[in-house]
Amino acid sequence: MNTRQEILDHYRQKPQVSVLIIGAGINGISTFRDLALQGVDTLIVDKGDFCSGTSAASSHMIHGGIRYLENGEFRLVREAVQERNRLLVNAPHLVKPLSTIIPIFNLFSGLLNAPIKFLGIHNKPAERGAIVIKSGLILYDFYTRNQRTVPKHNFFSQEETQKMFSKINPHVKYTARYFDGSMTSPERLCVELLIDGEEANPNSHAVNYLAVEGAARDSVELRDQLNGEVLTVQPKIVINASGPWIDFTNKNMGVITQFIGGTKGSHLIIDNPELRTAIGENEFFFENKDGRIVLIFPFLDKVMIGTSDLPIDDPDRARCSDEEIKYFIDMVSIVFPDIDIDHNQIIFRFSGVRPLPASESKSTGQISRDHSIEIISENNGFNFPIYNLIGGKWTSFRAFSEKITDLTLKDLHRNREISTFDLPIGGGKDFPNAGQSYDHWIENQFIRTGLSPDRIKILFGRYGTRAEGFIDFIVRGPDAPLDNLSDYSQREIQFITQEEKVVHLDDYLLRRSILAKMGLLSHRLVAEIADIVGRELQWPDERREEEINRTRDLLLENHRVAI
Repeated sequence: MNTRQEILDHYRQKPQVSVLIIGAGINGISTFRDLALQGVDTLIVDKGDFCSGTSAASSHMIHGGIRYLENGEFRLVREAVQERNRLLVNAPHLVKPLSTIIPIFNLFSGLLNAPIKFLGIHNKPAERGAIVIKSGLILYDFYTRNQRTVPKHNFFSQEETQKMFSKINPHVKYTARYFDGSMTSPERLCVELLIDGEEANPNSHAVNYLAVEGAARDSVELRDQLNGEVLTVQPKIVINASGPWIDFTNKNMGVITQFIGGTKGSHLIIDNPELRTAIGENEFFFENKDGRIVLIFPFLDKVMIGTSDLPIDDPDRARCSDEEIKYFIDMVSIVFPDIDIDHNQIIFRFSGVRPLPASESKSTGQISRDHSIEIISENNGFNFPIYNLIGGKWTSFRAFSEKITDLTLKDLHRNREISTFDLPIGGGKDFPNAGQSYDHWIENQFIRTGLSPDRIKILFGRYGTRAEGFIDFIVRGPDAPLDNLSDYSQREIQFITQEEKVVHLDDYLLRRSILAKMGLLSHRLVAEIADIVGRELQWPDERREEEINRTRDLLLENHRVAI
């Protein structure tokens, strides 16, 4: 079963499934892969596309969350920095080491505030000085002392800082450098995890645009968002991985819960060459005047700025507001006061909702980012339990899914067969080392297929060793570069459309590629890609026009991008 329709037909004929996962963000997808690896037949569904909600709206960082040490969340930080290091090894094509700079304006600030916040006496924001930051970084390094995947932290004087960053605020007295990870495309990492899961277990399947309609004692009704048809499945266990939509999903199944108290986080991607040059290959990660941790992030040749942390009731209404845009632009001037950012330099903006646990905390920054599982047992009107996945950091998805999978295996009276601890993800499998190994991989593909080394290098940069499948497909038929974007080709897009469950045009433009985020879309390019995707999916002319219009509306409504 390869096509979406074949999978749906299969469940119409055989509705029984061991595990139904609702929500295809990173936690749901990672759990899907883990269960599939253990031989458990699993169906994962999402009302939208895969990784189209919270997981796509991340800060694109793979990090330990150094600031959570101040909240006393030592277990969370230790787990996250260790998982960061595993991702650098398991997905090296998508997760890269990231030099992170903390600009520091004072030496002693926060010495009293940090322990008071740790004890829970108050949670008012206060600037963190060099001593507090140094203490946190020592502990940060200690947690991964045996892995040695990234270098230890360094501190630099005011003079050294000015030499490294000529545009930096002259009032910065010190800078600290430590290493985390960057992830240019969280959406691609999610898709590759899905593909890994389906390849590992032919009885496990993933379907997008399939929403929960209702539930009965032994079944869950799913409505196809493409044609309105209802599919009924009979799971032994339901895993609600809907993120900020968890309570909405439970309500659709007839259960009222109040598990989630999400907060909105927004980001801008800007095309400002002066700022991009000023930060170099470093992320700047620091505390704004209101105590909010914010970032200036190198996003290829662009710059990402974020993030906010605002309470929100309806995750479907999350948009980057004008107030947030002003906040971000003003925030940059704290570190780089002489660099001006124009609104016309904003090429993309996005917003998502963190699935944080419901909390009475007065400060959103004090709400735990740790993960937990809330269980609705079988005696609540169903013959199956519902595991609700609450919270969690992007970085810790593997550890969280391992915990969920082990609980599920226990309930199914099965044993774990495979560990995901050091299991490569997608194009990270058999990844060549730098230097000669990389050159050897490129040369072998050229000798094997005759595709030009320059083209092979581009494909490898995007897809890691999964590029081999692209290369094989490309050389089997006539190919040509796109008229409106020459480093992409027709058969490259055809391959993704066939193999990566593309349903709508925006699935490719927003989630199977980073074209929209990079500000590369034009009406001509969108129309050209619509022709390619439409031919593969056999769209009639009317559907092609509908897809272009749908994409135009989504880009304008959600990202304020006009094409």
